[in-house]
Amino acid sequence: DTHRVVIFGKHLTDTDAARRDFAAQGHEVVYRNVFESDAHMAEMLRHSGNRRSVPVIVQGDSVTVGYGGT
Repeated sequence: DTHRVVIFGKHLTDTDAARRDFAAQGHEVVYRNVFESDAHMAEMLRHSGNRRSVPVIVQGDSVTVGYGGT
């Protein structure tokens, strides 16, 4: 479902901006803090190809590392 967005990250400007912007666009945003949960960190690493950059944004089959495609 492309209207559901899972955002892995920590409380940083880019992560918070992504959460806010996707919600404002009408998406259901699920936030997973990778520094509060080892399971969330492991899931993020699977999606990101073991990259530890945040945020990692999962929308359907699409994965973006960083906000704005960076």
